[in-house]
Order: sequence, then structure tokens, then C-alpha cells
Amino acid sequence: MLKFKKTSYIPVAGKEPTVPEGLWIKCDGCGELLYKEDVRQNHYVCYKCGKYFRISTRKRLKMVADKGTYEKWEEGISNQDPLVYPDYQEKITALKERLKIDEAVTCGVCGIHGERAVVCVCDGRFLMGSMGYVVGEKITRAVERATQERLPVVIFTCSGGARMQEGMVSLMQMAKTSAALKRHAKAGLLYISVLTDPTTGGVTASFAMLGDIILAEPGALVGFAGPRVIEQTIRQKLPEGFQRAEFLLEHGLIDNIVEREDLKDTLAKLIVMHRQVEAKEALIPVRRKYREEGSLKRRDRVSAWERVQRARDQERPTAFEYIQEIFSDFMELHGDRHLADDGAIVGGIGYLDGCPVTVIGQQKGKTTKENLTRNFGMPKPEGYRKALRLMEQAEKFRRPIVCFVDTPGAFCGMEAEERGQGEAIARNLFEMSDLSVPVLSIVIGEGGSGGALALAVGNEVWMMENATYTILSPEGFASIMWKDSSKAPEAAERMRVTAAELKSLGIIDKIISEPQPANAQNLSGIAEAMQEEIRGFLHRYLPMEADALAHQRYERFRGM
Repeated sequence: MLKFKKTSYIPVAGKEPTVPEGLWIKCDGCGELLYKEDVRQNHYVCYKCGKYFRISTRKRLKMVADKGTYEKWEEGISNQDPLVYPDYQEKITALKERLKIDEAVTCGVCGIHGERAVVCVCDGRFLMGSMGYVVGEKITRAVERATQERLPVVIFTCSGGARMQEGMVSLMQMAKTSAALKRHAKAGLLYISVLTDPTTGGVTASFAMLGDIILAEPGALVGFAGPRVIEQTIRQKLPEGFQRAEFLLEHGLIDNIVEREDLKDTLAKLIVMHRQVEAKEALIPVRRKYREEGSLKRRDRVSAWERVQRARDQERPTAFEYIQEIFSDFMELHGDRHLADDGAIVGGIGYLDGCPVTVIGQQKGKTTKENLTRNFGMPKPEGYRKALRLMEQAEKFRRPIVCFVDTPGAFCGMEAEERGQGEAIARNLFEMSDLSVPVLSIVIGEGGSGGALALAVGNEVWMMENATYTILSPEGFASIMWKDSSKAPEAAERMRVTAAELKSLGIIDKIISEPQPANAQNLSGIAEAMQEEIRGFLHRYLPMEADALAHQRYERFRGM
């Protein structure tokens, strides 16, 4: 955040000090009197406490649109007064004149760092940004035109909800705008929703929460029912931070919180990432001849149990470390849009040689604190649902998918069962089997049971040389089969859990060599070899038709 020196005024002798009118503004967050010019330079954020000021349509567009590019659409739509509400039309006319805007939303097209997009901005000063007929009609027409012209849509939400003065006509705008966005989505086009303070009621329950990507400004209030209504209904005091952007991120409802000064760059980056690229354009050149299985040097035999220990090694590189080494400009996305953001699953979009790729990984921690955050790499239902959400998004935008598998198994706690752990895994298997984009799964550490398979229904499945892939842990196998968990080393041999054995069974397709067990020192070299292999995978599969990709994946598992 930018820092500014306090501006002071020196009193003239014999006169009372005066402050020129309009130079100062009071922060609602900390109560401090702020120099308005400093606030403006700080993107209308309090430079003392970080509180975000609500801003006008003009200021918002100035921050986001390239200079001189914004072209307004759908102005002058006649307002409806279905309830013949007293003084309603007069109030609308007065607001138009005073605020110099057409209604509570302004829609149009502009450049965002040169990327053409439809941008709609809701303005809370116009009847609290409420959604009546004109707001719903303007957004619907803008989305329809964006669909016709194959443009992405960005909507900045700010609203108290449906407009009371228009009754049920206002409520119908929720369905109308949602239907238009569904057609935009079916056309394979990007919609980004940016939630600003406040976003509540019928707007939250319609276009605000339907983005392919949902961003929020820090501290924004977002909810269906406002906090005052909830407190009156349940007669309880709500916890601090309830319904704020940070609360939504923690509960998996949005992808990210973005600082105002970074928003334009983030929007442009997301628009570029979500361009649909034809397979022939996305083809990645094969820079080097990729390694064949025969290039794995013959080494002293390592026991299956030792492979298990290596796969579990705390110092073994995690999914996120491979993602950072292999892909550039990785942008992490969060949440299952229902309940939580499971730390055991990381996912987002990155580039490989300019080709956008959806990347998903099961993530362990290196320290006790990290492992608690990551739940020791054991995903909960919301983790699998987050992964599936990102895969379905990848399919919409024709992006290949790369999954990194590393889990001792799906989390088996009571809350996981209550939230449908089995159904979440089953749904992933069901949907992944028919994805129409290339899917590659790489087991980089432990591949534990169905919890691993939920990210491993790929066109190809690879394993690192010291990874394992098991029906359950060797300790569990020994306990069930022999009633003695101490026989885990013998169980590991009997279960055939190593990469070499699973390749001979046809369960996996390729082994990634580890001349030495993977660690921080050799991560870069192993990642480079893995990147080379992934490049080859994409070169083989990107040209395939959608039906052929799904059929190849079906036949791969049909033959097991």
C-alpha cells in the first residue's frame, strides 16, 4: 500500500486556522481525517487503516478501462413503475441529474490493457444500487451483445438487492440476467464477477455469484441477507468479519481477493488466460527428444517398503513446488463455491510455453503448521469439488489439465462423511471420464486409494520412480489381511505398489526417473525432465478431437 506524509497547514499569526472546503475526507473505518488528494492517489483506500472507500462509476472506469476506450451501451431505457409507487419516477429523474449516470448500472465495452471486454459497473449511490427493470435489462442486453460479439464480460457488483419499488418485476430480473449469462457460458465465453462493498440480496443470488472467476475487493460485505436482517431473525450477535470478502474466501465462495491497485492487471491477465485457443495454435514445440523408459539407468534394487518411505519423506517436493518449477505465471484459484477452500488441494492456471494449462495438485505441508493447514494432504469433499470445478472450467475454455497426485488418502473424519466424501470422489470419476480436453495425472509421492484416483482418471497416468500407488496403506493391508500391521514391509511387496510393477500391470503409462530420491537440491533437474515429458504429452493429445479424447480415456480404463 502506498504511504503518504501527513499534510499540515501552518496558521497565520492573529488568524484562526482554516481548512479549505473539500480538501479533507473522513474515513468510516478509523475515523481519521484524511487529505483527499492522498486518498485519490492511494486508489481511494484509507492510507491509515486500509479501509476501502466506495467509489463512483466514473472513478471505477477510470481505474479499469484504457484511457478513451470506454463506449457506453444501452442508455436511455425507459423505467418501469409497475407498483405506481409514490414519487418513484421523480426520484429516478433527480438521481440521474445529480449523479450524471443513466441508472444504477452503466454498461459498455472498453480495453483493459488492450484486451477488449464488456464492463458493467453498479453504483451504490443510485437507490443503493438496487436492481429494477432497467438494471436487469441493461445487464441482459450487454451480456447478449457480448455473446454475439464473443467478448468476455466483467461486472462490478455493488447493490442492496432487488428494488422494492418495483415489486415482483424486480425479482424477475434475477432470472433474466442469469439466463443471459447461461447462454454466454454455453458459448464458451469468460465472465468475471468483481464483488465490491456492499453486494447483497437478489444481486448476490443472481449475476454476482455466477462468474467463471469471482474476485472481491478487501473487506467487501457480500451476502444474501444483510447482517442486520440476520441478527434480527436469529437474535444473535454475528461474529466479527462475518460476510466479508475474507470470510467468503475461507468458505470457498470466491476465487481471490484482489487489491484495487492490482485489479486492472489481474483482469487483463485472466482474460488472456481464458482465451479459447485452437489445438493447432496451442501446439507446444518439442524442444528435445523426450526420455524413453530405456533411459532409466539400471540401479541396485530398492525394496517396495523403501519406496513407500521415500514417497512419504517429509523433504520430498510437493505439488506446489513442481507447479512453480514447470509452469509460468501460475494464478491460484480458490474454493468449491459451496463450503470451503480445502488447503489439501491447490489449483489454478499457468502457462507452458505460452499454452494455458489448468493445474491441480494434492498438497502436503513441510512443517507441522503447514500440514495442519493442508490437512496432511488428505482432501475433504470440498477439495474434490474444488478440483472438479476447475476441471469443468478448463473444459469450457478448452485448456488441457495436469494433475499432481500426492495423498495418503481421502480424509475420513466424521465431517467428511457428513458432507459426502464418497459422492464427491465418485462424481470426480464420473465427470473426469468424459472430459473433452487432454488430462494428464502424475503421481509424485503417495497415491493413496480412491482419494488419489479422484485426480487420476487421465488420458495418461505417470509415476515418479519413488512414488507409490496403492489400494490402501501397507499398514492397513497388513492389519486387514494378517491382523498384524507390523507386517507392512511384507504387505508392500505383496501389493505391487511401485512404479515399475504398476507399469508392468498396465496401470500407469510412464515412469519419471529419479537418479536420486527427489529433494530440494535436485528438484530443478527433475522438474525440467518432467516439463519435457509434459510438453510431449500435449504435443500428442492437443490435436485430438474432443470425442476422441474422451473415447481414448474410456478405453484406457475399460481395458483394466
